[in-house]
Amino acid sequence: MKRNINIFLMLGFVVQVFGCSKKNAVGVVIPPAGVHIYYVSASGSESNKGTIDAPFQTINNALSHTVPGDTVMVRGGTYSEKVVFPKSGIMDKYITLKAYHGEKPIIDGSAFSVNGREALITIDKAKFIVVDGFEIRNFKTSTGDPKAVMVAGGSDYIIIKNNVIYGIDYTQLPLNGGGNAILIIGNTTDPVTNITVSGNTIHDCKTGYGENLTINGYVDGFTITNNTIYNGQNIGIDAAGGYAANADPALNYARNGVISGNTLYNIESKRGPLGGYGAIGIYVDGGRNVVIEKNRVSVTDRGIGAVSETNGFPSDHVTIRNNLIYNCWRAGIYIGGYLNYTGAGTANSAIVNNTLYNNNRALGAFGEIEGEISIREDCTNNIIKNNIIYAGAADMFIHKYTAKGSGNVIDYNMYYTTGAAQWTWNGALYTDYNAWKAANGGDANSTNGVNPLFINTSGPDLHLQSSSAAKNSGQVISDVINGNTDFDGNARTVNQQISKGAYQ
Repeated sequence: MKRNINIFLMLGFVVQVFGCSKKNAVGVVIPPAGVHIYYVSASGSESNKGTIDAPFQTINNALSHTVPGDTVMVRGGTYSEKVVFPKSGIMDKYITLKAYHGEKPIIDGSAFSVNGREALITIDKAKFIVVDGFEIRNFKTSTGDPKAVMVAGGSDYIIIKNNVIYGIDYTQLPLNGGGNAILIIGNTTDPVTNITVSGNTIHDCKTGYGENLTINGYVDGFTITNNTIYNGQNIGIDAAGGYAANADPALNYARNGVISGNTLYNIESKRGPLGGYGAIGIYVDGGRNVVIEKNRVSVTDRGIGAVSETNGFPSDHVTIRNNLIYNCWRAGIYIGGYLNYTGAGTANSAIVNNTLYNNNRALGAFGEIEGEISIREDCTNNIIKNNIIYAGAADMFIHKYTAKGSGNVIDYNMYYTTGAAQWTWNGALYTDYNAWKAANGGDANSTNGVNPLFINTSGPDLHLQSSSAAKNSGQVISDVINGNTDFDGNARTVNQQISKGAYQ
């Protein structure tokens, strides 16, 4: 280890991947005894010892040498291999696969065929693993289901961060499946838990019926934060239940997760063979106990959804708060079961303190305006409060399609439009605000026709001007519902007051 330490001293590079470490006199972190760094270089040799001067040639070979606490540091270059983690770390001693400081290692799948569900990086039945800083690209197939990164089989304490993923393409026509940039799948009776996916960029993937970032099946405890996803042809982020991920229905749904701080744009079905306007930025479909907060979603077919596509798998206890949703083709936020399709719906959920602007630029599947907030079938005991809903000239504020569902509470919202005001409740259209309030039995403390005074609608910059009537005019419900911080990370309530929309 002396040679490795000297190299780090010369570079002035502070290693942050070790657990029980200490600093020397110049502040450089020194790994504890027994912890190794193995190096990989495209110009290395498998017969080398894996030192910085004699690196291995493949990532898989380096991983085979690791024990808990070790790091595999990969130099810049292109690596044509399917990486599989053969071992687990332990608490406070992760096995870390990391890009060498200042260099860009590329894992490229151009040379490979895909057999069934297969990934360029696979973490299966492994624990305490970090993947940090790679470019993962060009895994394309017309016969299988390609993934850039797949986590499965009861894996636990997994961190996927700071990677760039593109060119993960499912090309079979007609469509019979799909791919994923990142798939977290709970496919055993042992849950996949403690998952962190953060700081990744996913773009230009052709996923077919799949999604860009998917959490599916028995996944219990996940954090999806600060990722950027764009130029996708289907769903951006999906927390799902009710599909073929897990054989046990009681286990077959994602739960207890946070989807926060992500940026999604240009997620559109027209980019692929699906066509139409079915691609969603962030989607909970049969998931439970999920918080969706402080995300920026724009130019997607629909913005954020908490729905059910499968009988017996409702979206339950989903909180959608403090998000910016603008310039989407159809609904900004929508909940419930698809019309005449499922009977599960959305229950016990909250849509609070979101800013919606200029969505519904294309008509819905029935030639209708879906609504800035769209309420489909079998919605029960949900609340819709403290939202700023700024509708375009040919837009609708809220559209409740049928009389199915009950116990939904709507209040303290701010409605403003550049066109004619309109709402739909249980299929009936209302253009008079008082008639709308009488129909839904709520909105007594909402306002209609008052401009929220955004800083700039052409940017847009949806911060509020200091004189905005949205300031301090919302209802403080609880920290559990409203959250502790607004979109910018500032205190969500000040002096027991809360503003409408995503910004305090």
